[in-house]
Amino acid sequence: MTDSQQILFPYAYNILGSVEDARDIVQDVLTKFYAEHRTGISNEKAYLVKSVINHAINTKTRRRRTVQPEVWLPEPVATESADANVYLKDILSYSLLVLLEKLNAKERAVFILRESFDYPHDEIASILSITEEHSRKLLSRAKDKLFKPGPATGASIRDERTNALLRNYIDAIRDRNMQRLEGLLAEDIAFYADGGPNINVVKRICTGNAAVADLLTLIYRKFQQNATIRFIEVNHQPALLFSVGDRLNSCLVFDISPVDNRITRINSVVDPEKLKNFT
Repeated sequence: MTDSQQILFPYAYNILGSVEDARDIVQDVLTKFYAEHRTGISNEKAYLVKSVINHAINTKTRRRRTVQPEVWLPEPVATESADANVYLKDILSYSLLVLLEKLNAKERAVFILRESFDYPHDEIASILSITEEHSRKLLSRAKDKLFKPGPATGASIRDERTNALLRNYIDAIRDRNMQRLEGLLAEDIAFYADGGPNINVVKRICTGNAAVADLLTLIYRKFQQNATIRFIEVNHQPALLFSVGDRLNSCLVFDISPVDNRITRINSVVDPEKLKNFT
């Protein structure tokens, strides 16, 4: 990506949760920007951010009007190179992106601009063509819907405790040691799977450590026991990639409690369209 694309991409992606859609919007905005006469634009970055945000809001709103699947998960983004690529640090955590699906597009934009990018309300009002009072109300409404907005509870994969936990997780599944596996999972763990329109997943939603442990063991036995497993960081959270041959068939993103180091949620992305940007 060019510098402009890298700067603008997190704004679009954080609203949409889709890599391809975000790239398309950024490219469209930049193409129009450089094709037009730019007289009277004193702050090019502010102009481009405003264009990208509003384009993303319109796109998200249109998509919300269509029939939504039972489970829709954001497209994961590898963030292991965030130290080298400073703009990856602006990508929201996976847990927070999932939570933000509770919001409408404009609430989401206000929340992201204020809480993630630290924009003051007068600038948010200018970007969204609303009043400062309306911006504050949208933020308050967003926080009410989210209950506890903030960074993800999942520890970074660079944390050795997390690495050890995931190694134990894989070993327990391989050995079919249900007692050990259940002990790694929170009692109220939730498992969500997004296969997209073309992949039938075993189960889209499953809760409770015993039920989730049974499901994880079944999935491993049927689809993953011959897979190559790669430990990575996705949206600043620990994740596992499962590949069979040259085909990547799933990405599991983990929420991990910082209190007792147990897995509280597993997001399983199986949709091939959401996995194609991994190498």
